[in-house]
Amino acid sequence: MVPRAVAQDKSGTVSVASGVQYEFIGRWDADKLNKVLTDDTPKFFGVTVKYTAARNAVKLYRVTYPSVVPERGNKPIVATGLVAVPDIAGNAFPMVSYQHGTVYEKTQVPSFPDQSPETQLMLAQFAGQGYIVIGADYFGMGSSKEPEGYMVKASHQQASYDMLLASRAVLADLKLSSGKLFVSGWSQGGFVAMAFLEKLEAAGVKVDAAATASAPVDVAVALNGFLSFPRKNDADWVNSLFILSSFAFENYYGVPGLARSLFADAYYDVARKAYLREPFNVADVPTDLHKLIKPDYFNAQFFAESAYGRLVAQTAAYRWVIKSPVRNYYGEADEAIAVGLGRLAMTYQRAIGNGNPQVEAVSTGQTSHRGTYATAVPQWKTWFDGL
Repeated sequence: MVPRAVAQDKSGTVSVASGVQYEFIGRWDADKLNKVLTDDTPKFFGVTVKYTAARNAVKLYRVTYPSVVPERGNKPIVATGLVAVPDIAGNAFPMVSYQHGTVYEKTQVPSFPDQSPETQLMLAQFAGQGYIVIGADYFGMGSSKEPEGYMVKASHQQASYDMLLASRAVLADLKLSSGKLFVSGWSQGGFVAMAFLEKLEAAGVKVDAAATASAPVDVAVALNGFLSFPRKNDADWVNSLFILSSFAFENYYGVPGLARSLFADAYYDVARKAYLREPFNVADVPTDLHKLIKPDYFNAQFFAESAYGRLVAQTAAYRWVIKSPVRNYYGEADEAIAVGLGRLAMTYQRAIGNGNPQVEAVSTGQTSHRGTYATAVPQWKTWFDGL
């Protein structure tokens, strides 16, 4: 009898419980995964890091699952994500849920792994060594028909949580199961990973450990820094953080005109096109925030009291009593996440007197934003392996 996981590799879309569907989208052998580690990752992330070689092939499945938008009265929607399964003997494997970073195309996400270098690294380093890897595309990304819910906290939590449930339904259909659960994420995904951890702990779901890289756990801290205390090494792409978040907040929180209130009139239309992924000339979007954003927002008090600023202030993922082991990795030359922000979750937990010694901030040295992630991933793996 042919095992179900093999039999369904080329049988199109498979429907399982509660409206979840999945389809086999490919098998990456160990050679392909090791090329990711030795060639593709150093080229994309700009650093050379020693990785442990992949030992096994990986089967990839695109998952379509039902979810809801909490900010819009639990409006029912359909979302997508990836389940990657080690192609080895056995029926139970540890699982790592990966939350992806900011991307500029809808399909640069886990369920389109050929277009997602960060997902490729997770597949090569984790799935290629016996871990199940799952990843939500987030609302509005992948094959989702919604507007992008960039940094909309409850929607990010819902997307990741329902993806976990959907993944377990898929694994059950493949006659597989997961034991330990690890949560991880980079950049935007670092925020999402911490928000997801908050939801999992509130739901009583055991998380064996959570690790992030370059996580903006408090968006108000990040944006205030860019506006009021710019650094010489601030990335020229931080304009996208304001663009994507303002339009997403307008859509998801139902605040008409929110984005228009933030941007200079001359740049509103091109900012909107950038958010909607409509064709636009990247050079038409100023990297100088003083050109893109209206002058009032550089007054910290005005920013804090504005409709946008109040929503930003709610967008944090570290202000609860964390029970799980957490490591937030940060780079000391990161052009997007300042050292203080990288250490903030640990600092807060210590400030409130949380006796959990396992909430830590870990430096990856003089690494850039991409370099921090590339450097942190094998450290995540070593840590998870030992738990």
